[in-house]
Amino acid sequence: MSTKEFQGKKALVTGATSGIGRAIAVKLAEAGATVYATGRRAELGKETVELIERAGGTGHFVVADVANLDEVRRLAAEVGEVDVLVNNAGVFPSSPTPEQSRHAYEQIFDVNVRATYFLTAALVPAMVARKKGAIVNVSSMAGQIGTPESSVYNASKAALDSLTRSWAVEFGAAGVRVNSVAPGLIRTDMAVHMVGESFEAFSRSTPLARAGEPEEIAEAVAFLASDRAGYITGAVLLADGGYVAT
Repeated sequence: MSTKEFQGKKALVTGATSGIGRAIAVKLAEAGATVYATGRRAELGKETVELIERAGGTGHFVVADVANLDEVRRLAAEVGEVDVLVNNAGVFPSSPTPEQSRHAYEQIFDVNVRATYFLTAALVPAMVARKKGAIVNVSSMAGQIGTPESSVYNASKAALDSLTRSWAVEFGAAGVRVNSVAPGLIRTDMAVHMVGESFEAFSRSTPLARAGEPEEIAEAVAFLASDRAGYITGAVLLADGGYVAT
């Protein structure tokens, strides 16, 4: 990646208070973008901005809970036109299907799908008007496999990949590209906590025999958002250490 290939561009990254989202925000800022990071926790957002500035970039944090549609609209209005939109915010409470609560079901779809849909709907018209823009949805390998006790989460991530394909067709003629990055098991604090003692064994079960790092997902997102991926749209890039290939 050239050092400043996003120079002069403005990016919005949701769910940027930790893990993959934070790594994406820092990576885009390092490459020259002015990055607007968003999430629910102001103190963690401040840390993200500090990391961006330490890397020589320019960052801003906007507190927003994207589970709330009014907050989504406010976020879009406050940030304004962007060149790059990264829909990364996600939640993943799990439950066996017969025990799935309506609240958790709605929470997953509100954050993982509805927020992505309506934030994109608010910001894409300006991209269409300028005839350029890149949208990257962070989905998951879970959207392509079956796992027990994660049916709702998996369905939400499959929905993201479907939106990616539909939007690629809908906005392609206007020069707006839409792609997904589908991470596998990534070494974030949340993933390690949720997977628990089996994290390392699961990591070794991938063809690359290790978990991924947030920075590796950030590299994939930055590539798809960049002009280097100028003829790529509607793609789902698996970044899963080869797990789905097995």
